Amino acid sequence: MGQATQLLTALLGSLGFALIFNVRGRYLVTASLGGMLAWGVYLAVGTLAPDIFLPTAAASAAVTAYSEAFARLKKTPAIQYLIVGLLPLVPGGSLYYAMRELMERNLAKAGECGFQTALYALGIAAGISMTLSVIEIFKNAKRLKKKS
Repeated sequence: MGQATQLLTALLGSLGFALIFNVRGRYLVTASLGGMLAWGVYLAVGTLAPDIFLPTAAASAAVTAYSEAFARLKKTPAIQYLIVGLLPLVPGGSLYYAMRELMERNLAKAGECGFQTALYALGIAAGISMTLSVIEIFKNAKRLKKKS
């Protein structure tokens, strides 16, 4: 599947989930673009680092920054942008295969797929945590500067 097709699919998939999550009409496009951004960053970093963790962490960091920026710009909660934007990164395939292999009692393959799922989840968590920590540091520095 070509990269343009993957980006379009990420956009449309994010749009579908934004509708399910009742994201209001004027925020639908902005929230859905976060999913396309996530997948674009994942693909770009994936060409430089072919593992799972780094591209996922970079993509979730980009979506977190995007969500925080648009939340402030549009004066809405960041979570509506963040959840919709992270959906293309959710490791559904590897989780499915891990469970299938577990049910078929193929423990070696189940462990391998489970490890991949864990790397995706850790990458998402690390990207969000790092980005929110950096944002909080800048906020605190700004507050301290105003006080002095």
